[in-house]
Amino acid sequence: MQFENQNIEFKQEYVPDIKKEVLAFINADGGTILIGIRNDGDVLGVDDPDEVMLQTANSLKDSLIPDVMPFVSIHTDTIDGKNVVRIDVSTGTNRPYYLRDKGLRAGGVYIRKGSSSQPMTDEGVREMIRATSGNSFEEMRSLNQSLTFETFTTEMRKKNIDSGREKLRTLKMIGEDGLYTNLALLLSDQCPSTIKVAVFQGRNKALFRDRKEFSGSLLKQLEDVYQFIDLNNRTQATFSGLERTDIRDYPEAAVREALLNCIVHRDYSFSGSTLINIYDDRMEYVSLGGLIPSLELASIFLGVSESRNPNLAAVFYRMHLIESYGTGISKIQGEYEDCSVKPEFETAKGVFRVTLPNRNFETNRVAERRILYASHSRSAQSNEKQRTEQESILDYVTKHGQISRKEAEGLLSLGTTRAYQLLNELCDRQKLQPVGNGKTRRYIALKNH
Repeated sequence: MQFENQNIEFKQEYVPDIKKEVLAFINADGGTILIGIRNDGDVLGVDDPDEVMLQTANSLKDSLIPDVMPFVSIHTDTIDGKNVVRIDVSTGTNRPYYLRDKGLRAGGVYIRKGSSSQPMTDEGVREMIRATSGNSFEEMRSLNQSLTFETFTTEMRKKNIDSGREKLRTLKMIGEDGLYTNLALLLSDQCPSTIKVAVFQGRNKALFRDRKEFSGSLLKQLEDVYQFIDLNNRTQATFSGLERTDIRDYPEAAVREALLNCIVHRDYSFSGSTLINIYDDRMEYVSLGGLIPSLELASIFLGVSESRNPNLAAVFYRMHLIESYGTGISKIQGEYEDCSVKPEFETAKGVFRVTLPNRNFETNRVAERRILYASHSRSAQSNEKQRTEQESILDYVTKHGQISRKEAEGLLSLGTTRAYQLLNELCDRQKLQPVGNGKTRRYIALKNH
């Protein structure tokens, strides 16, 4: 009798953990489990092979996902005159298979290595999904199968679109194996990707005004982020005669298209958040993934579009959130057609950035400069008038030897308060000095001046 190896496992008797051995074989190159044989190869046999086969079959059906039974054969063999239950397992076509109660994650997925069955790491599970599902992230089987769709169902109901299980299959939220795909994960209430929005004071990141992270279904994030941006999208009023024109800092249509672009076209295999930064002069949308390899930046300005997430785009199209593919960039540009400042589109390895200029920023700066200039002009005029008034008082004192408050009022046609102010300022400058008190007070030139 041979010993245990990569493709053979011995079990002295039936135990519930046999399902892990089946799991390990079906996720690898297949193998055989023999029940009724000790680890050293000694054949013990089983007393009731029919009962063992029934227990084994029920355990596999109840505890392993997807269904493994098409790849498993359970029957009785006779070895050394004793009944042994033989379980032949071939490689599954819907790998990775996993324990129902553990889920599609570390601890729930096993693979055969040498003569032992070992749990896979989360990274190992992801790699197996990629290898068996192709390169499209949204079509891969979701690691999380405990998904809820409260937001998705509500939004579909608003659009009068069915959201039953068959519709989820049609939308490719459920794969051919009957399990949720990553597209379902993105639209579920458990979506792991988030959008972070930060509002800064000024034109750099030195000082935060506000920041917030948005989570939940991508549909919820779309609505919540748009509302948050809208609160920070101020309105500038201009007048031409009696006619008033309101201009928002950012065109609402451009904000909407830039936000949709971030959500529909980003690479969700990256774990980082989508970033939106709002400064005094601009709003930046930073999406992970960059352009897909087959496109260049110049291509998108020609209206060429190849979505990284075509199934997600199709869902948004069905829900009337996007009108057609490849029009978002041109719509953004069209909203700034009559503006001196234009949107910018930049790409780097793994990143795509859209920058929307604040249409009112330059107008406000011009207005601020005008106000500042007018203020400086008034201040200069005031200082010049004050010097002239003080020189007139000093000339009077030179001619008459002194001046009273009443005489200063009459000389310059001033009120009492202003006359006192000018006389006191000249005393502070040591040009005059007061003599006497009350109504008899006079001001004379300071001695030795």
